[in-house]
Amino acid sequence: MSDRILIIDFGSQVTQLIARRVRESGVYCEVVPFNKADAIFENFAPRAVILSGSPASVTGIGTPRAPEKVFAAGIPVLGICYGEQTMCAQLGGRVEGSEEREFGRAMIEVTEDTPLFAGIAAKGDKEPVWMSHGDRVVALPDGFKTIAVSRNAPFAAIADESRHFYGVQFHPEVVHTPHGAQLLRNFTHGIAGCAGDWTMAAFREAEIAKIRAQVGKGRVICGLSGGVDSSVVAVLLHEAIGDQLQCVFVDTGMMRMGEADQVVNLFRHHYNIPLVHSDSSDLFLSKLEGVSDPEQKRKIIGSTFIDVFEAEARKIGGAEFLAQGTLYPDVIESVSFAGGPSVTIKSHHNVGGLPERMNMKLVEPLRELFKDEVRALGRELGLPPEFVGRHPFPGPGLAIRIPGEITREKLEILRKADAIYLEEIRAAGLYDDIWQAFAVLLPVRSVGVMGDGRTYDYVCALRAVTSTDGMTADYYPFQHEFLAHVSTRIINDVRGINRIVYDITSKPPGTIEWE
Repeated sequence: MSDRILIIDFGSQVTQLIARRVRESGVYCEVVPFNKADAIFENFAPRAVILSGSPASVTGIGTPRAPEKVFAAGIPVLGICYGEQTMCAQLGGRVEGSEEREFGRAMIEVTEDTPLFAGIAAKGDKEPVWMSHGDRVVALPDGFKTIAVSRNAPFAAIADESRHFYGVQFHPEVVHTPHGAQLLRNFTHGIAGCAGDWTMAAFREAEIAKIRAQVGKGRVICGLSGGVDSSVVAVLLHEAIGDQLQCVFVDTGMMRMGEADQVVNLFRHHYNIPLVHSDSSDLFLSKLEGVSDPEQKRKIIGSTFIDVFEAEARKIGGAEFLAQGTLYPDVIESVSFAGGPSVTIKSHHNVGGLPERMNMKLVEPLRELFKDEVRALGRELGLPPEFVGRHPFPGPGLAIRIPGEITREKLEILRKADAIYLEEIRAAGLYDDIWQAFAVLLPVRSVGVMGDGRTYDYVCALRAVTSTDGMTADYYPFQHEFLAHVSTRIINDVRGINRIVYDITSKPPGTIEWE
């Protein structure tokens, strides 16, 4: 078994980034909420523990604390922001509220040469970091010393090197701390002694063995959507159990141009995986007729999807297991403690879970992986690059790219515009630089003149963002010439659109796109 790090979550909206950075360095880790960490700690047997940040104040009554056994286990501990503060408070130091808060970029000065800053900064050096705190440590517990300071944090980094306890007031997990990933690696590899031998090839082998042990000779149904997650699940399961797998592709009619045919061709003809293709586009459109409210649309799509999938599963019969593409962020959010900002409702991404009446046991081979790790597993399994690298696409599909009522005409207009947009992005060699790009058919119409005639047609919005994790996003800075070319082509080639706008808003954590 590879070395493991336990991350105790106090509710920070960037806790997942700690896990990503640790895994990127080849060390397996899991995130657990603070109120479940005590029960999980011993069975997990971590090599070290990382305490996350939090929106809470250590000085408040009833705010989160780390299990005492963490500090008594004789293993290294790293506290980040709130994690540093609760470590100090629990071990005999003192934390107070302060009017001299620090948010955003700051400079720390390293005051001691320590393993935590090895290869980053030596004594006397200054280093840029990202701060986000109101409270601050004002007295250290016995055995601790200061190893870095900032203008408003006299204990910006601390260490008890005899016990291998470290704390930092800043956030090394975010990209705004330039050498934060190296700091975390110094902790996991240098201080905790992790080998960094967790690889996707090793995960693939271990997961195939787990699937075979769980399923035995049973049959598994897997719902294919055409996205990366379900595609990787299907190929991994097929490698593990062969024809014991039966895939069901519910075609809602809300997919991008040509994607339904791609799904069928890849899985039925290339991989020879048993596949039921249920073309239910007419049913979905009839259910959505006259519906404009975005949340109601999602619920209709979700409930209809469940009904169709359940009907197809009954026709197949005999399946004991249901395979799902649950990812690790879904798991983290489902167990996060109530009220924390890491709890996010993402109804725009999903079409709903399957009902308990189906009475199937779940197989979730991706539940320990982040999105980029799923892509890495897809490459390991030999999935075509166009599937592995496909931009994220929400469960309700084009339905959430059409604010207002969904009609067949609107879907066809948007599908053509979206296809041209993506085709031009690929032709310009930009597709892999962009995390997600899509077109939106706005619920407004514009008067325009085309040739010698006056038109009254839809406005199409184009969106493209960069992101590393999907939690935050910034707009992609296309050249003006590219946008002019794409806009001209869409207006010329897609009847029903006479105006194009480009969305340049950024996406803070937890926000919803368009609807």
